Amino acid sequence: MTDMTQMLHSMENAMRLQNQAKAERRAEKAAKDKKEFQEKLMRAASSDIELSGTASKAKGSEDAVQRDQLIGLMMAGF
Repeated sequence: MTDMTQMLHSMENAMRLQNQAKAERRAEKAAKDKKEFQEKLMRAASSDIELSGTASKAKGSEDAVQRDQLIGLMMAGF
């Protein structure tokens, strides 16, 4: 009877260890996925800032051209 009890305890411990190992692997994967997601968010934010800067430069250039054209028209009238 004690041999059977020992075997059941041994099987129970083995299953507990397997479940613990699986839980640790899931936790590691979740942490890795979270880190990758945060890196993607940072890259996206960086790209957004870069695009905003490019758009501002383009808008500034467009405004400068319009200003120069307006000044040219005003000078032609004199």
